[in-house]
Amino acid sequence: MDTYKINIEGLDRELRKFPVNDKLDIAAFIMFGDIEMTEVAARELLKRVPEHDVVVTAEAKGIPLCYEMARQGCRNYVVARKSVKVYMGNPIGVTVNSITTKNEQKLYLGEDDVNLLNGKRVLLVDDVISTGESLHALETLVEKTGANIVGRASVLAEGDAKDRDDIIFLSELPLFFK
Repeated sequence: MDTYKINIEGLDRELRKFPVNDKLDIAAFIMFGDIEMTEVAARELLKRVPEHDVVVTAEAKGIPLCYEMARQGCRNYVVARKSVKVYMGNPIGVTVNSITTKNEQKLYLGEDDVNLLNGKRVLLVDDVISTGESLHALETLVEKTGANIVGRASVLAEGDAKDRDDIIFLSELPLFFK
């Protein structure tokens, strides 16, 4: 098993590498089940991000971080869903293409979340920002609510994302070209 060792805010992790295609591998950073990483990453990101009223992420891998940042900070969070649920009245949606997902996806917010976000200062968060496609889709969706996006944050910036000046992140994650 091919792995990549990383240190994030003093926590060592060994990330398993997976092929995206015949020319590129990525190291998979999975926060699900890693409570220590989730708590530390949330704490450290909250020290760096602007003031906000609500934290927003896309389903699913950013949910633990989003929840923990809201728990430690503003006490409000919203998750953009990948499908429309029966309880989502008058949903709004956007399309997203991500490096870690093979097919085109959609993100949705229901009417209750739209109303909650309207006029609020919103912080967008994800576990990893790579191409920025998922973040862009989330931003487009949140802008439709009338919210004010005040920042974008992630635990890791993968590949060229490390050179962006519009995101706050804790550590860099390289891409592995074959």
